[in-house]
Amino acid sequence: MSSFRKRSIAPIVASLVGTASPLIAQEPANTVTPAADVPLDSVPVPEIPPAMPGTAAGTTIAPSTNVTVNLIARLVQKGILTQEEATVLIQQAENDAAKAQAQAAAVAAAPQPVDPLGADEVRVTYIPEVVRNQMRDQIQQELMAQAREEKWGAQNAPDWTSKFRLFGDLRVRYEEINFGDQNDPNALFTNFNAINTGAPYDVTNTLNNLPPLYNVDEDRDRVRIRARIGTEIDLGEGFAGGFRLATGETNSPTSPNQTLGGSGGNFSKYSIWLDRAFLSYDAGPGNKDGEELTFLIGRFDNPFFSTEIQWDDDIGFDGAAVRGKVHANDQLSVFFSGGLFPVFNTDFNFSSNQPDKFDSSDKWLYGAQAGIDWKIDDDWKAKVSLSYYDFRNVEGELSSPFVPLSGSDAGDTDATRPAFAQRGNTYMPLRNITPTAANGFGTTNQFQYYGLASEFRNLTLTGRIDYDHYENVKFALIGEVTKNLGFDEKSVAERAFSDGRPGRTLNSPDDFEGGDLAWNLSLQAGNPAMDKKGDWLATIGYRYVESDAVIDGFTDSDFGGGGTNVQGFTLGASYALSPAVRIGARWMSSDEIDGPPLATDTIQFDLNAKF
Repeated sequence: MSSFRKRSIAPIVASLVGTASPLIAQEPANTVTPAADVPLDSVPVPEIPPAMPGTAAGTTIAPSTNVTVNLIARLVQKGILTQEEATVLIQQAENDAAKAQAQAAAVAAAPQPVDPLGADEVRVTYIPEVVRNQMRDQIQQELMAQAREEKWGAQNAPDWTSKFRLFGDLRVRYEEINFGDQNDPNALFTNFNAINTGAPYDVTNTLNNLPPLYNVDEDRDRVRIRARIGTEIDLGEGFAGGFRLATGETNSPTSPNQTLGGSGGNFSKYSIWLDRAFLSYDAGPGNKDGEELTFLIGRFDNPFFSTEIQWDDDIGFDGAAVRGKVHANDQLSVFFSGGLFPVFNTDFNFSSNQPDKFDSSDKWLYGAQAGIDWKIDDDWKAKVSLSYYDFRNVEGELSSPFVPLSGSDAGDTDATRPAFAQRGNTYMPLRNITPTAANGFGTTNQFQYYGLASEFRNLTLTGRIDYDHYENVKFALIGEVTKNLGFDEKSVAERAFSDGRPGRTLNSPDDFEGGDLAWNLSLQAGNPAMDKKGDWLATIGYRYVESDAVIDGFTDSDFGGGGTNVQGFTLGASYALSPAVRIGARWMSSDEIDGPPLATDTIQFDLNAKF
């Protein structure tokens, strides 16, 4: 054990002595300091003070006025160094001290430069305050980044804490929604989502029993917040996990916004929802940086390259997915994504008020995407993908004939109605209610739910072109076009008319003018990262989304009040107040494509913070 200590500690002591020699040379010593021209090998070596007769390790020894000699003597006494090793260390320390003194003497003897301003004048360089602030912020950011990377202060923390990375954001928004004078509230803009998520609507005697309706004529304003906090967890061996909590007035998949004063008002507390919860496995890394092959399961971020006309920015995906990227060469990469996602799972006890249960009406999404990342040159790069989204069983289905005597009586296809919707899609009545004496031969008790009249199978082309020639300003052109291959105009019109039964959404099949195409195009200028003070980003865009081009429940929740059957433009700008805080404003102007006139102007002012 003692020999191991001698071999391992002696070099450390020698290093410490050598490092400290300039300081030690100034200490009083029992040696003669050589002149600069005296050979260093001739420097006398001080003797180690002898121990008192009969002393052992740990006893008092004769002290010296030289700190280095005392330190080495202690190490010899403890058996860490031998007498021979101590003599060598003393020689090295004295040599280093002599070199340092010789160098200092040479510097002192050298002629000093003449100050042209005079001996009594001092030159002081002025640094503007804004430059000092920028230098301070930059140094602070670099130190914080280094602290996170090197885990400063984590030596006393439990090991498991290093596996968690917390993140979150907070947004405060003022929103104003204005409607055009041409909007006609008597056109009855029916809120099918309110019907489908509540009791069925009795469609008889609509003059005295109107369905839930959207506001299209009274301007509104509101203040909303969005708060999210989550963590990523490193599970080792390529495995990871994560979860995130978020606000939200409801469990809407497209909006975590909470209106201040909403949810009952009177300073009531607000709901928190489980927004993300997933496990992942990284089968990489690939042969080059940036390659990946990642598998996900649970509830996670959108795995597809897309824009908000197909998927709202806040939407999360339930299910299982794979995401990958492979470099073809230095300029070209191929990426892909795919997955299986449950859109709706039938309630285990459906129908709960009947002894014989109804068949399941589970809904699924099968999604696949492939694309390329192309670095054209130092200034230009492009990203293009082709996607196919196959929605299974999302369309409504007409029920078996039956006679509901109250709103609680269920039809065997009630579960085919969408669990969440915005507005714009074409709807059909689901219940095939038999006229009998119990319902006045179709004049009473016509309790109705509504389903989507079209199937949805989307073929989507998404692209982005970036121009990065200027240091502080980047340009990007972003676009997407999608076509619903499951849409059949004649079939949709007939299902919406539903053979003239009460509750139809069309008075005649010839009234239908819906469509299956959606596209958007936007131009961005600025710095999209917004990661330092003074960064800015400006956006202008236009979109055209026909009634049944996409499922209205999953598309953008802000433009035109959310949903489809809209067209119009967007103007927006953001400015970074700090690396973590930014402000922004956006104006969206929309008009309905098919149906009665409906114009909506939405103005938003945002204050965002992230950590």
